[in-house]
Amino acid sequence: MRQKLFFAGLIVMFVLSAIGHYAHWDMTAQFVISAIAIIFVAGFLGKATESVAHYAGQRLGGFLNATFGNAAELIIAIFLVKEGLFDMVKASITGSIIGNLLLVLGLSVLLGGLKYKVQNFNAKLADHNGTLMTLAVVALFVPAVFIKVEHFSLDQDKLLSIAVACILIVSYLLWLVFSMITHKDMLADEEMIADHGEEPTWSKGVSIIMLFVATAMVAFVSEWLVHTLDTFTHKFGLSELFVGAFVIAIVGNAAEHSAAVMLAMKNKMGAAVEIAIGSSLQIALFVAPVLILLSVLFNKSSIMDIVFSPIELTAIGVSVFIAKSVSKDGSTNWYEGALLLMLYVILGFAFFLV
Repeated sequence: MRQKLFFAGLIVMFVLSAIGHYAHWDMTAQFVISAIAIIFVAGFLGKATESVAHYAGQRLGGFLNATFGNAAELIIAIFLVKEGLFDMVKASITGSIIGNLLLVLGLSVLLGGLKYKVQNFNAKLADHNGTLMTLAVVALFVPAVFIKVEHFSLDQDKLLSIAVACILIVSYLLWLVFSMITHKDMLADEEMIADHGEEPTWSKGVSIIMLFVATAMVAFVSEWLVHTLDTFTHKFGLSELFVGAFVIAIVGNAAEHSAAVMLAMKNKMGAAVEIAIGSSLQIALFVAPVLILLSVLFNKSSIMDIVFSPIELTAIGVSVFIAKSVSKDGSTNWYEGALLLMLYVILGFAFFLV
């Protein structure tokens, strides 16, 4: 019954979003409808990915969950890059990282901890994830300092941004080889290896078809949502920083929110942590660099650099610090989840007042 209601809501909101866009409804109404629609299609994408992951195996399945779980924000960001809204793209990248580390992980740890006193997961994997996130912070911090302090020319700015982007992509690809091939046994989580007897909703073939259908729906709704952002931002006097870091990030992360929390409440904290931190890693080490390289293809005269503002760097830095502190021992409790959420609320107020 619940599944039928979900798919009914999915179809209704997708159709309403399409009608609103092509019939040129009021921009605020379009924004609200598209935001609700993208939550539904992100949830559909999450279901399709989970079903495909069941047939693909846990390691490849985990990679698919991270990749397609980030599809919504990646597609939204691509449209923003194409429109030249680079500041909003950087804000959405910042929001995705802190949203996964603080909101998604925080809700998972809190709600899972209220049901189970202590939840455990692979501490070695958590330690490697923390190290990679630290690398991402340093990689974002260095260009900001050098370009601002040394007053780089536009060509030097472009060159450094492209070089750092390429290095981060290589780092992420090496991490995939390390975690999925050479050291997969060391980083495996017992709960992810075990068969919990949960059967997927669809067959293998149908799951793959649903995955492509869901991705296409995300692409359409993302374009309709981006079309409304400029008017919505100005109408309510919101900064691009707040809209990108919180509104777009929360909407785009809908699939991860639901999936991670549900896994944590089933005492599968290792899988929940992998979704939250793994998604942040992919955003920082792969999605953000890819967007920089795509900006070169869209407009060679004006590319998106990798220089984030001090506010964005501070938000990412403190989020990585507390998430690493919470997860480093391989166990969590509800109070640690509450602390993550408190920091998210603090950052939310700060971004809103900018």
